[in-house]
Amino acid sequence: MPRRHDPERRQRIIDAAIRVVGDKGLAGLSHRSVAAEADVPLGSTTYHFATLDELMTAALRQANEGFAKAIAAHGGLTDTRIDLPAELAGLLGDWLAGERTGVELEYELYLAALRRPALRPVAAEWAEDLATLLAGHVDPLTARALVALMDGICLQVLLTDAPYDEEYAREALTRLIPAAPGRPLPAAPRAAAPGRRPRPGAARR
Repeated sequence: MPRRHDPERRQRIIDAAIRVVGDKGLAGLSHRSVAAEADVPLGSTTYHFATLDELMTAALRQANEGFAKAIAAHGGLTDTRIDLPAELAGLLGDWLAGERTGVELEYELYLAALRRPALRPVAAEWAEDLATLLAGHVDPLTARALVALMDGICLQVLLTDAPYDEEYAREALTRLIPAAPGRPLPAAPRAAAPGRRPRPGAARR
């Protein structure tokens, strides 16, 4: 009896892999667990993805699309007249708002590249794409620095389970953007002179 053609089976397997990672973490990901979740024969998972690295790469690429959709939904980054720090801080707020399971899943797959070199090119894609988009507003070096800061803010929020502070993010992002003509750089916090200790209680006055 000929095998029934299922053109969407590959996508179902990727979706199942993402659900498995969401429920059990990367430690629970295997061809067998994904086959069970997708309700397909084990041979189907190995046919479409010969190795776990291939399966994780496909899952990570799909997870990357979640952030790309958040950017597209926000829409403001295509306008060069925007307040860029405020726009980026709002974008992070949209992405981190509400249920964070999806965001945590994306970062779990993203950080898996530390141990799996095959995932690193895909892990770098979202950062490169966002830096390219930001290069329409700032120079390329600043664009990469902004992406790195946004990445760090997301990780801090996720790892500490802290509420997202949009005002803090906006101020931090502002400090990375060179001053436009006629606009001063943000004032840095005052530091004690070298070799001098602040008087006890001085900071509280």
